Amino acid sequence: MKRVFSGVQPTSQIHIGNYIGAIKRFVELQNDMDCFFCIVDLHSITIPKNPKELYENSLQLAALYMAVGLDPTKVTLFLQSHVPAHSELAWLLQCNTYIGELNRMTQFKEKSQGKEIVTTGLYTYPVLMAADILLYDTNYVPVGNDQKQHLELCRDIAIRFNKKYGDTFVIPEPLIAKFGARIMSLDDAKKKMSKSNENKHSKINLLDSPSKIKKSIMKAVTDSESEVRYDEENKPGVSNLMTIYNILGGLSLEDIENKYKGMGYGAFKKDLVEVVVSALEPIQIRYEEILKSGEVEKVLKEGAERAQEVSNKVLDRVKRKMGFIMF
Repeated sequence: MKRVFSGVQPTSQIHIGNYIGAIKRFVELQNDMDCFFCIVDLHSITIPKNPKELYENSLQLAALYMAVGLDPTKVTLFLQSHVPAHSELAWLLQCNTYIGELNRMTQFKEKSQGKEIVTTGLYTYPVLMAADILLYDTNYVPVGNDQKQHLELCRDIAIRFNKKYGDTFVIPEPLIAKFGARIMSLDDAKKKMSKSNENKHSKINLLDSPSKIKKSIMKAVTDSESEVRYDEENKPGVSNLMTIYNILGGLSLEDIENKYKGMGYGAFKKDLVEVVVSALEPIQIRYEEILKSGEVEKVLKEGAERAQEVSNKVLDRVKRKMGFIMF
């Protein structure tokens, strides 16, 4: 089977933008691909991180992965920090990456803007991401539009390395959903839904209570009209809510338009609350069961063992190509 790799940072809670744009797709991919899903805890410390939060968020993310339907018997689920090859390959790749390439990374510019302290890790973050991907002879990487530039850098690094040292890395391809890959913020539909947004009602987290979900949806920005119509350019807020309804509720955009014709935004939002609550309720129940069972630690340990087995072979291949002595 073709191999898929993807990683999510254990920073705060996972919101429906993460779920719809990435994690929900992971569940669909696990039946047809050899999937490696990594909790990229090393990436999360590129900005200051509370140790207790990092520990708890890492376990919670693993539990959420399983709660949404990832089957540990089908996928390899592991912590990035449990596989040393990630850090070692990142250094080897840094020595084959150019400053000019990293200077062009727009995410670094965005995340460093206005910060008094900016770590070297934030600057070299894309190279570690490249190492994550290349370590597993990855064929496909599910990415959002905001990560396309990083994947392009990964491909450039791999192609350059192959030309310099001979055929070493598989060149990964992006796997981008045509619809729903980018869920927008509820308080500003021109910006992507983000964990870092300080407005708690700008997003809906997978573990939010029904009352919080209701408040966030009812506060969601729409427009001065009252027509429920999909039009990303002229009605971005409504279109964003319709996308959420479509994916979580299974109703086509056309059917949504017809259902709420002449009814206004109030009725639409009220029903959307029910759609989201109903979609998240079984995830939340399963999540609590998994956390209490102690199953998470066992799954992560077994996942790391398989990840090390695969990644060490690739790392050894790279080191031999570069001339390092290998016994």
